[in-house]
Amino acid sequence: MEGFKLLEKAFHLEELERAPWVPFVGVHGGKLIGVDAESYLKDAEKLVAGISKAVELYHPDGIPVAFDLQIEAEVLGCKLVWSKDNPPAVVSHPLSEGVELSSLQLPKETDGRIPVVLDAAVTLRKKFPDLALYGLITGPFTLALHLLGTDIFMKLFEDPEYVNELMEFCSQVGIKHAEMLMNAGCDVIAVVDPMTSQIDPLSFETFVSPFATKIFEFVRSQNKYSSFFVCGHAQQNIEVMCDCKPDNVSIDENIPLDYVKNVALAKGISFGGNMKLTSVLLLGNEMDAKKETVACLEQGGNKGFVLAPGCDLPMDTPVANLQAVAEIVYDDYARQVAKEVDHQSTLEPADLNGHFETGKVVIDIITLDSASCAPCQYMVEAVKKASQSFGDRVMVNEHKIKDVDGIRMMLALGVQNVPTTCINGKVKFISQIPPKVEIEEAIKNELTE
Repeated sequence: MEGFKLLEKAFHLEELERAPWVPFVGVHGGKLIGVDAESYLKDAEKLVAGISKAVELYHPDGIPVAFDLQIEAEVLGCKLVWSKDNPPAVVSHPLSEGVELSSLQLPKETDGRIPVVLDAAVTLRKKFPDLALYGLITGPFTLALHLLGTDIFMKLFEDPEYVNELMEFCSQVGIKHAEMLMNAGCDVIAVVDPMTSQIDPLSFETFVSPFATKIFEFVRSQNKYSSFFVCGHAQQNIEVMCDCKPDNVSIDENIPLDYVKNVALAKGISFGGNMKLTSVLLLGNEMDAKKETVACLEQGGNKGFVLAPGCDLPMDTPVANLQAVAEIVYDDYARQVAKEVDHQSTLEPADLNGHFETGKVVIDIITLDSASCAPCQYMVEAVKKASQSFGDRVMVNEHKIKDVDGIRMMLALGVQNVPTTCINGKVKFISQIPPKVEIEEAIKNELTE
C-alpha cells in the first residue's frame, strides 16, 4: 500500500496490517549527502537530495520536507545563530527590543527561506507521488515566544489581551505558511509547538487552543490532514491538544505512549511517536533500535498509530539504526526474532564524586541540546540569567543527552524528562521555565543550607 494511503487510513482510525512509519528527517538529511546543517537548510536541491536518500534508505510512508522551527521567526525579524550539525537557534526577540506588533507583516512566498522549502516540496511531490509529504510550521505559541522572548510567561498574567493579540497574529502566520506548503504539494501540515509543554492546561485552553484550532480548521477546509507536534513533559496537555481537533497528535518519549493512545482514541484522534531519540536511535545500536521499535509497535497497535521518533532526528543518527527500524516495520519475522532476544542497554550512571563543591551551588540542566531544542534553549537562558547576580558561588552546567556523558548524568541525577534543572543534585524544575525570582529563591535556599 502506498505511504499516503496508509497514513490516511491511520488518520481515519481504520484497522491496519501495520503502522505507518514516518522518520522525522531534518538536518540528518544533510548528513546523508555529506553537507552541514546550514548548507542543507538553505538549498532546495540539497533538501531534495537528502530526503531522496532518506526515502531510499528508510522506506518511509511519510516524511517532512524540512524540519526547522526558525523559518517564520527569521522572516519576522528574529536573528539566528547557525550551527553545522543543528538547525539554527533564535537569539533575538524583536517584540522585546522595541518593535511594535502592528508593524509585523504576514510572510510571503518570496520571504527568507520559505521559497527554498516550497521549491523542495514541489520537486519531491513530483518525484514521490505516493509518499505522504509533511509540511512543518512553527506552532503559534512557540512562534510568539520567538518574537517576544520569555517575557511572554509574565504577560500571560499581566497583559493577557496583548498575548491574545500576538497569538492571533502567529496563528495567521501559521495559516499563511500552511497554505503555501499545501499549494506546493504537502499532504500533512504539522503544527510543531514544543513550548506549549511549559504551560498548564488552563493556560493552554486560554492562550493556545483558540488559535491552534483555527489552523487545523483551515487545513481541513483544504481537504488536507494535520498533526499537532509537542515535545517535553506535556502529558497534562494531551487532552486539550486533542480538543483542538487535529487529525493526529505526535509526542516524544517524555510522555507514555499508552496514555496518549487512550486519550487520543477516546477523542477520535490518531496519535504518533515516541521512539527514544538519543539513548536509542542516536547512541544505541541496531538491536536497541529493533527492541524499541517492537515496544512502540506493540503499545501503539494497528489503529490510529503512526510510528515516529520523538522529534527530528539528530544529524549523526546512524543509518544502520534507522534501517533496523524499517526492517522491523516491514518484516514480521524480524519483529518476532527481535522480540525474543534478551538485550539490555549497558549505560551506567555517572559518578558524582567530586561533582559538587562545598559552599557553592551547582546547577545541572539536563537538555536534549539547547542549540536545537527551543524549550531547552530558553530554560538554559533563564537559569544563567538568574544565576548572574550570585557570581562564582553558582556553577551552571548543561548536560546534553545527545551524548553518552549526558545520558549518564541524567541517570545519576534521577531525571526522567527533559529539560530538567537540578540544584545541588535535587530535581527542582521539570520541563518548565520558572520565573527568574523563583530560580533565585531556589539558589538562595541552597546557599543558606
